[in-house]
Amino acid sequence: MRLLISLSALLISTLFVQMGIGALRPFDAISGQALGFSPVEIGLLASGHFAGFLLGCVFGPHLVRRAGHSRAFAVMAGAAVISIIAHPLIPDAMFWTAIRVLSGFSVAGCYTLIESWLQAKITNEIRGRVFSIYRLVDMSGQIMANAIIATLTPASYVSYNLIAIIMCLAILPLALTQSKEPELPEQVSYEPFFAIRISPLAGLGVVVAGLSTATFGSVGPIYAIAVGLDLSQIALFLVVSTVGDMASQLPAGILADKFSRRAVLLVFSIMARALCLMMMLPVADLTVGGVPLVYVMSFFFGFTTFPIYSICAAHASDFVNQDKMITLSASLIFLYASGAIVSPLFAGMIIERYGAEMMFSMIAAAHILLMIFTIYRNFVRPV
Repeated sequence: MRLLISLSALLISTLFVQMGIGALRPFDAISGQALGFSPVEIGLLASGHFAGFLLGCVFGPHLVRRAGHSRAFAVMAGAAVISIIAHPLIPDAMFWTAIRVLSGFSVAGCYTLIESWLQAKITNEIRGRVFSIYRLVDMSGQIMANAIIATLTPASYVSYNLIAIIMCLAILPLALTQSKEPELPEQVSYEPFFAIRISPLAGLGVVVAGLSTATFGSVGPIYAIAVGLDLSQIALFLVVSTVGDMASQLPAGILADKFSRRAVLLVFSIMARALCLMMMLPVADLTVGGVPLVYVMSFFFGFTTFPIYSICAAHASDFVNQDKMITLSASLIFLYASGAIVSPLFAGMIIERYGAEMMFSMIAAAHILLMIFTIYRNFVRPV
């Protein structure tokens, strides 16, 4: 409990970052639909965001070393605010893609900083549980963000300003905290594939996590519209997936601490693949106990897919020293962005050609690959 209190500023900032960016991602898709953007253009917005993610992974650690954790966080969160406010200025898909690069850069830097700070403060014995709590806070922000979306007017100046205000609030906790910052390394070497060298399985798992969550969070609203949901129902659709994520994070963390992290990863990947195959079926008019089946499947998509990043991060952390934690965090986010940068664009292409439900075929294929590689790694390195 004392450790969580010392990390409270980090967790509160995480909450507001996710509320801001978590609202921006699906709201851009909804606003893009209202402005007449094509599915491919909407996918391109998300790809721009994750292209910025890659840049944030390159330059974020250097900014932390130059300015310190708290000031670097303020710089990156402020840049995200600029990106959000700029949306209503030019309602054009290419312009929005460009400013989403800035938001992606900023958020990658914020999360690299937050996760490296967390990694430096915790031990291997409790790493899975602390990361699960971190993800619970992160997902609480996503739930609030999705609830906010239901009250916003698509493509509205006021709507984007409200999202920007929320992002501004993320700066305050870390700017005011008296918690001691982690020691800065003498030099920061950018090693984007460091996580793969340390743990190839964790590296691939994070790529699959990026592909899955970016597709669902950024292009998922198109699927929700295709099955007949309105704005408030789309918000509920996204909230339910996040509730599923929250429901699984702590059990996943406990299981990953008590049993083989690889075994836990394999189980969640198998469940995610099965869920994706179900979501490819026509479900618009089906219910389970009076609850629309689309909401039930959204819950279990979040339950099975979203914890994979946390499991992989904990697995990779088992193999590195503390002085390499910021390098590992940047590498994990780079790999996550690598999976996320192209998947929304491909999902948009799949939707245009085959229909919205077929975007889940891409996610299912990724999990099949992860399942096979997890089994293979058990034979190559038993621990």
